[in-house]
Amino acid sequence: MEQRRCKPRRVRGYLVGCVVAVLLWSVASAQIRYSVSEEVSEGTVVGNIAKDLGLEKSTLKDRKYRIVSSTSDHIFHVNQNDGILYVSRTIDREEVCAQSSTCVINLKTVLENPLEVHYVRVEVLDINDHSPSFPEKDKTLEISENVLPGARFQLKASRDQDSGPFSVQQYKLSPNDHFRLEVKDKGDDGKIPILVVQKSFDRETAGSHSLVLTALDGGKPPKSGEMDIQVNVLDINDNAPVFFQDVYSVTLNENAPVGTTVIQVNATDLDDGPNGDVVYSFSNSMNQNILNLFDINSLKGEIIVKGLIDYEKKDIYEIEIEASDKGLVPLTTEKSVVIKIVDVNDNAPEIEVTSFSSSIPEDSRPGTTVALISVNDLDSGLNGKVICSIGEGVPFALSPSLQDKMYSLVTKTPLDREKQAHYDLTIHAIDAGQPPLSSEKTISVEVSDVNDNSPEFALSPYTFYVTEGNDPGASVFSVKAFDRDENDNALISYHILRDGSEGNKFASFLNIKDDNGHISALKSFDFETLKTFQFQVVATDSGTPSLSSNVTVNVFILDQNDNAPVILYPVSSNGSAEGVEEIPRNVNAGHLVTKVRAYDADIGYNGWLLFSLQEVTDHNLFALDRYTGQIRTLRSFTETDEAEHKLVILVKDNGNVSLSATATVIVKVVEPKEAFAASDVKSSAKVDEEDNVTFYLMITLGSVSVLFLVSIIVLIAMQCSKSTDYTSKYLQEPNYDGTLCHSIQYRSGDKRYMLVGPRMSIGSTIVPGSHANTLVLPDRRRPSGESIMISCHFEDVDAGRGKRSFRLT
Repeated sequence: MEQRRCKPRRVRGYLVGCVVAVLLWSVASAQIRYSVSEEVSEGTVVGNIAKDLGLEKSTLKDRKYRIVSSTSDHIFHVNQNDGILYVSRTIDREEVCAQSSTCVINLKTVLENPLEVHYVRVEVLDINDHSPSFPEKDKTLEISENVLPGARFQLKASRDQDSGPFSVQQYKLSPNDHFRLEVKDKGDDGKIPILVVQKSFDRETAGSHSLVLTALDGGKPPKSGEMDIQVNVLDINDNAPVFFQDVYSVTLNENAPVGTTVIQVNATDLDDGPNGDVVYSFSNSMNQNILNLFDINSLKGEIIVKGLIDYEKKDIYEIEIEASDKGLVPLTTEKSVVIKIVDVNDNAPEIEVTSFSSSIPEDSRPGTTVALISVNDLDSGLNGKVICSIGEGVPFALSPSLQDKMYSLVTKTPLDREKQAHYDLTIHAIDAGQPPLSSEKTISVEVSDVNDNSPEFALSPYTFYVTEGNDPGASVFSVKAFDRDENDNALISYHILRDGSEGNKFASFLNIKDDNGHISALKSFDFETLKTFQFQVVATDSGTPSLSSNVTVNVFILDQNDNAPVILYPVSSNGSAEGVEEIPRNVNAGHLVTKVRAYDADIGYNGWLLFSLQEVTDHNLFALDRYTGQIRTLRSFTETDEAEHKLVILVKDNGNVSLSATATVIVKVVEPKEAFAASDVKSSAKVDEEDNVTFYLMITLGSVSVLFLVSIIVLIAMQCSKSTDYTSKYLQEPNYDGTLCHSIQYRSGDKRYMLVGPRMSIGSTIVPGSHANTLVLPDRRRPSGESIMISCHFEDVDAGRGKRSFRLT
């Protein structure tokens, strides 16, 4: 016996050191299959996955090749450097798979960038490392002496922790004359030995019999276990209980409450007294797992639930029930009860994110994979059928894969980070059971930025006003742009467009800071030479490739009072502002002696001139109109009046710091004949000049009239559209040329005057236009039936060069 036990041990040691790796390809399921023996040492090679899949070893580590799921954790690991699958610890097949006929461990491996999923099945091969053993080393049977040949006595089966061919394969009974051995194969429950009486007993000849039952497994050499059987021959009880039904079969819902009655069996015994009283029990061959789940009422024959019934663990049970009488030598009848477990929907789906990219570029094409998602439900049938979905209103969708219960989370529509940069996606899984069970899993996806937005300026176009005489190099204004992208894609730099075109020639006078858009002038501007110009600023982001946009900047130069009035008349031959006028002594009051003409290169108030008498010999004789510069007589001359009068006229502008000039007029009073003679000489000298000028005056008159009417209309329209705030800004018109009118009213005597000039802001500067333009309006206090007369006087600033002034009424 000792030699028989030593040989299996040597065989076990030999098998533990052997490793069998078999590669099986399955085209339909795209799986690799290996096999390895149990009890192999740690670090044993199972197979080269990279080689069998045709993968490049150099890319495995960068692509994070790994095992993401398995039915038994920490048994295997894969080397990312060479793709070889190794054993992580000693495998005990009986621990991993109990007594299953086939022990297969499913592994799921993943590579990223691009994403690949491969399935590996590893079968753990059994070795004969356990011997058969009986639950009882000694068994006593009491058998009536009148038992007939063919009587059967079932014994407890021998158990072997190994499976398949290494489990219990046969039984042997020691030689005897009264019994023979039969074996009943019950599948998962093993082979059951049964003693069959083949010869009647004679208690008086032999009161007991000793037998040895040996169980052998399928190893080479086989391992064995023994049980001693002691048979005691008793007196007769010749009727055994009989069950009402030949077959008992019932269904039971999983999760049935403890105490639930599964079925009631019933058997009768024809004997009287104790020999006819029937008691029920489970057969000695019952597995302990079944005994933990079910119990039986020995008197009523009711099978009741004792533990938790789980369909996912086992869906059918076959229970052996014995009905025995209470005779001195009890007779027993066995019957099988088949209990089929009905699945109920008690398992919610499980969602597993296999691989996940938490950030995705906004320019990803529809159909780009974001994550791989697997769902599983332990229930069966409709209870285990899972439907997976994702919330509405998101640019993502779930796409079923070829592998069952696997989904790809992909982009459905183009993404736009500027509209939404973060998504919390809720994946909802629901089974088809009644009532259905569901589960949810939320994953977060960030949309990363790409440079798909050009810079945008806050205004377009920009309009700025710069006062002439600015300091060169000082910042005069700034532009600002923004970009809806982020990081470097939104980092903006500025530059001025210098293309050398005629319309952009003033850009060379400007400089811009590329980081903040502040623009400085490199020269001092002069309103009298430059009134307005425009240029373009380009804003460029720092993305790759970079995007840009430009904006037009209109610049208006504002006038300052930097020019003094210039006297046009009178001007003597030596260039001094002095003239001599001769008038007859017999002129009436109000006679126009002469008119002082002057101009100022500035505009608005800075160019609005006022005339005043600074020095005069007789204040009662002459008067000066302060707005037109006309010198008129206040009364008729008398004999006592002097023949020569000197008038000094001060011409002053209306700037904040006014500038002025003076002119001297000598008035000589002559007798009427001398005056007429002088008048004839002057008239004849001017006839030719007036004939030549008439044609030009007509053209100029028509042009100025049209310009004046347009200016009045624009003025009225703008005043109607603006508020009554007199501190309004300048008219922001890119094509402004200084011809828009502005009016200032004043009173002189019984008349009201309106000075028509360019548009201006009160207390500031009038933009460019003609000088000394006057509207004469009647007093509004007069009857409303009177018509309004508008008189506009235009004076040409070049009158001193041969041109004339004229009046429009």
